[in-house]
Amino acid sequence: MDFDLTEEQRAIQETFARFVDREVAPAAAALDEAHQFPAELFAKLGELGFFAMRYPEEVGGAGVDLSTFCLALAEIARGSLSLAGAAAMQALMGTNFLWLLGNEDIHRRLLIPALLGEKIGAICMTEPNAGSDLGGIATSAVKVDGGWKISGQKTWITSAPMADFFTVFARAGAERKLTIFLVEKGSAGLAVGRSIEKMGVWALPTSEVAFDECFVPDSHMLSKDVGDGEGHLRRILSDIRIITGAMANGVARAALAEAIRYSTERKQFGKPIAAFQGVSFKLAEMATDLEAAEQLVRYAAWARDAGRPHAQQAAMAKLFATEAAARICDQAARVLASYGFAMEYPVQRYLRDIRFTLIGGGTSEILKLVIGKELTS
Repeated sequence: MDFDLTEEQRAIQETFARFVDREVAPAAAALDEAHQFPAELFAKLGELGFFAMRYPEEVGGAGVDLSTFCLALAEIARGSLSLAGAAAMQALMGTNFLWLLGNEDIHRRLLIPALLGEKIGAICMTEPNAGSDLGGIATSAVKVDGGWKISGQKTWITSAPMADFFTVFARAGAERKLTIFLVEKGSAGLAVGRSIEKMGVWALPTSEVAFDECFVPDSHMLSKDVGDGEGHLRRILSDIRIITGAMANGVARAALAEAIRYSTERKQFGKPIAAFQGVSFKLAEMATDLEAAEQLVRYAAWARDAGRPHAQQAAMAKLFATEAAARICDQAARVLASYGFAMEYPVQRYLRDIRFTLIGGGTSEILKLVIGKELTS
């Protein structure tokens, strides 16, 4: 087994680590407090080629593997989970179906600009009565001359207020099966609704989106066949889980670093509090959890890149990494004691933000069901 990173992987990781240290981390608190989408940093990620990393050269990408992508994403999350969440959405869920299913015009007008960070994409799946249960999706698409009319309500849509286009899952055809459509900003019948106020990731806008007989031309039905949407979605579900684990690892690393910094500087009873077993044991457990989480995510990404079965590994990686990160952020706040409760220190942001990773890509309970089914099938 070779645990070394390749030269390319080290170079990419170092590039994004420098970007985070110089530009993201210093701005993260102010952006968070202002509930402000990190537009400037988002654009710089486009300039760095982050959104196009995994796409082929023909659309301006670098064609790197998921393992390498996760290294860069974890660094971004270390600086700001709000930025990492927006970036992950853009680089995968917001653009994947356009690349895979879109025509030449869609690639030229929307996909390539999105991979440069010049346009923003969002994906519309979750509904008020449909989260983990895809069967509960009720948004409908009715065939009309020249296209389709979409009606329904979506919620928890990341980056919706600034999105230039939306990938929408709706039920179509006689059997009302999930089908994928592309809706562009400004389409009649499309409305971005109320903003959802969240516990964390304050710089990442999340909103409701409504469709009221929103007309979509035939050229914007991304599905090749009516009803193939669920199959396409399941093909990227493991990717979603692996990258969510990578983001959790980034936040956990930031929380651990802050706990170490504080505990080696803070003195009580004449010595740094890191010298006390009650604190040093916490640090040891946090570091061990993080190491295990990073290796699980790395292995799941490797299995995916190698073309091996990886659904179980992806679920395990996401389950362990996100739960471990939640523990690490909590323990970091305990190490800082009263300062872990103070808004002037970043630990409170890590503690709030990390819960975002516990939801996307499947809750821990859903993941346990997935793993159990894999083990017994």
